[in-house]
Amino acid sequence: MLALPNQTPGVRERFGLTRAQVDREIYAIARNGRVFRGAGAVARSFRELGGSWPALGRAMNLPGVRWLAERGYAWVAGHRGLFARFGSTPACARPGARCLPEGE
Repeated sequence: MLALPNQTPGVRERFGLTRAQVDREIYAIARNGRVFRGAGAVARSFRELGGSWPALGRAMNLPGVRWLAERGYAWVAGHRGLFARFGSTPACARPGARCLPEGE
C-alpha cells in the first residue's frame, strides 16, 4: 500500500479527483482502480495492514457497523484539527515533503 498526500504534485490528476473532493474526505484507490472514499477508504486501508487491522477493516463493512463507521469518520474529518494536540503531523508539514502550496 502506498499512502500519498493529495497535495503531491500530479496525484489528484492521475486519479481524476478534484480539490473539492479531496478536501471533503480521504480516498483509497485499489490496484484494480476501484475507488473507496471516506469510511470506506479507511476500511480498505485497514485491510491492507498486518496484524488485527484487516479484521477491523472487514468489520467496518458490516451493515450496522458501516453506518457507525461513516458517522465516526464524518465527526473525525470535521474535527481533524483537534488531533494535532496528540502529535499528529500532516504529511505536507513534515521536513522534505513534496507538496503543492496550500490551495492548489
